[in-house]
Amino acid sequence: MLGDKKVLFSGMQATGNLTLGNYLGALKNWVTLSDEYECFYSVVDMHSITIRQDPAVLRKRARTLLTLYIAAGLDPEKNCIYYQSHVSGHAELAWILNCFTYMGELNRMTQFKDKSVNAGLFTYPVLMAADILLYQADVVPVGIDQMQHLELTRDIAQRFNGIYGDVFTVPEAYIGKVGAKIMSLQDPAKKMSKSDENPNGSIYLMDDPDTIMRKFKRAVTDSEGQILYRDEQPGIKNLINIYCACTGKAPDEVVREFDGRGYAEFKPAVGEAVVSVLKPLQDRVEELSKDKAYIDSVIKNNAEKAQYFANKTLRKVQKKVGFPERIR
Repeated sequence: MLGDKKVLFSGMQATGNLTLGNYLGALKNWVTLSDEYECFYSVVDMHSITIRQDPAVLRKRARTLLTLYIAAGLDPEKNCIYYQSHVSGHAELAWILNCFTYMGELNRMTQFKDKSVNAGLFTYPVLMAADILLYQADVVPVGIDQMQHLELTRDIAQRFNGIYGDVFTVPEAYIGKVGAKIMSLQDPAKKMSKSDENPNGSIYLMDDPDTIMRKFKRAVTDSEGQILYRDEQPGIKNLINIYCACTGKAPDEVVREFDGRGYAEFKPAVGEAVVSVLKPLQDRVEELSKDKAYIDSVIKNNAEKAQYFANKTLRKVQKKVGFPERIR
């Protein structure tokens, strides 16, 4: 715990382009957490290279993502916003934790099933554990798909503490306001994803208004012709969820608002609501991107802050496992 606040850690990979689902489901909610928690928000670029990346593209996307964090409302004075690769403690702690993690535990992880596995992809849940434990995080916002990794983190922390005493804070899942779960516009049975092969299935945060409107007009619905909030109409239910998340309205309000009106009216209305939310964000990204000196200062200052707190944990861990003390 830093001061009176509990510590929260989260991060996003610098691969692909962030979607409306990433924003409404996570990033938008992060902003509200900084009043309650001491927050570390990382651009987890080390995780990104488990799959081969174009170096220039990865650097550009990492900077864009960090800029998006700020544009979305994360104050870099109140939150520690940094590149994972700029804090060496992530890799150093990950190696130590690898030595306290069993092959069987990693074999049970789902992230590498049906993939050609390199060692990084196999052990990346340990790096994720290091990300969290390095800052003594009390809470971690996770979706269902990441819960397995958080459980492994807890197991590793408890195992280490059982041998060496009270070294790590054992993190809990953050259970707060649930962000909107946004599904694909082309396949409402699956989540909107930045890795979707069909670009029409996702709204990307930097999509221009014409592209956004076109994608919503092509959104998969059904032949019923009624705007009702029910599981039998997954496409329409998804559009209602998006409209609600962008306007603050409840589903029953939306159903009443569009009673007797067809999909040809509803889909553009959802598109316009999304444009109204994303346009200010896009304008802020453009403004920040022009201020290279400011973004560079955020990168430098926040990396130093993250490194300071990381070192406090890392030195303690290194001493516990028996590494020679560093001569200063």
